[in-house]
Amino acid sequence: MPKHIDTRLLHAGTPPFHDKTAPVNTPVVRTSTVRFESTAAYEEIYRRRAKGEALPTYGRQGMATHRALEEAIALLEGGSDALLTPSGLAAISLTFLALLAPGDHVLVADNVYAPVRRLHKDLLQRLGISFTYFSAGKDDLEALIAPNTKMIYAESPGSLLYEILDMPRISAIAKRHGLIVATDNTWGSGYLYRPLALGADVSIIASTKYISGHSDVMQGAVVVNDAALAKKIYAAHESIGLSISADDAYLALRGVRTMPVRLAQHQRNALQVAQFLEQHPMVRKVFHPALPSDAGHAVWLRDFDGANGLVSFEFGRPGVGAARAFVDALQFFSLGASWGGYESLVQIIEPARLAEQSYWNGANPAVRLHVGLESAPDLIEDLAQAFKAFEAFESKEQQQQ
Repeated sequence: MPKHIDTRLLHAGTPPFHDKTAPVNTPVVRTSTVRFESTAAYEEIYRRRAKGEALPTYGRQGMATHRALEEAIALLEGGSDALLTPSGLAAISLTFLALLAPGDHVLVADNVYAPVRRLHKDLLQRLGISFTYFSAGKDDLEALIAPNTKMIYAESPGSLLYEILDMPRISAIAKRHGLIVATDNTWGSGYLYRPLALGADVSIIASTKYISGHSDVMQGAVVVNDAALAKKIYAAHESIGLSISADDAYLALRGVRTMPVRLAQHQRNALQVAQFLEQHPMVRKVFHPALPSDAGHAVWLRDFDGANGLVSFEFGRPGVGAARAFVDALQFFSLGASWGGYESLVQIIEPARLAEQSYWNGANPAVRLHVGLESAPDLIEDLAQAFKAFEAFESKEQQQQ
């Protein structure tokens, strides 16, 4: 059995031989209806499914293509069970709905993906589930635990600014109080970071991002390494009727095969861009945990196996208009909200999103970059000319005053 994850990922879910031949790629198995050989077979399959085997009795539950992807994602995360969902947000929603009940309380890191806050406001709050947001770096987490607290929900690195959380410490606190730790692991996607090995109970991935890797799939996954939690999440998954297409499962599985080489190149490019930005006179602060200057660098070195293509930075001067001119001048960074594909992207970070995070102590506009697989010198040259557009906008504003 190969030990290195790169080798294991290439072979996860490989189709077995049939009549002495087998395809290299897992076939796309599309169906809405499953046929049964006999009534006895029908009853046997349902009995086995009731005991927890991932056997399809209807197309919604997925076929061989789905099983292969589940196997690969579970391998990435070091989990026993992986459940596929139509998006990363659907995976987050599934986790909350499966593991919480009316009256339950959740401690939520204040650096989380913004739609988590909207999910609570629009849905979970109406179901009687309460949230308290905490600062991972400033608050006494243990002091915030209430009698009805059932879960700690985190994201590491955090959304937008990549705050690194000390997952072993958070997990130790949770274990002392019998709490579940669920965390969004989209940034690390199992390859760079494995929170289940650090004490977390549930790891959530938007496989839309680095797992798929080509900006053509919407998908999520929930991964656990505990039979009791898996049973609850499977039950909710089935009851809600979550499902993904076989084609999307195939595309994500294709992406898994090239994750190691893609992430290595994203990391090399992003570090070069981050180092360029750190030395630029128009930049106040760069957020990228692979930089020694980053506040989370020491924990990142301890717990992570690398970095990805995300880099955020704060301009050294105010001026939203100038920041917009910078973004509009970029040629190789497309303006877009997602990340994790092969292409470079840019987005101005909304001030309201920054204000939600205690990790943020800046005052100027901030930008998030996803550094893609283009040539790093070309990307740096593009950023350099965009900074000139920032300066030109400032100069024009000053002349008009």
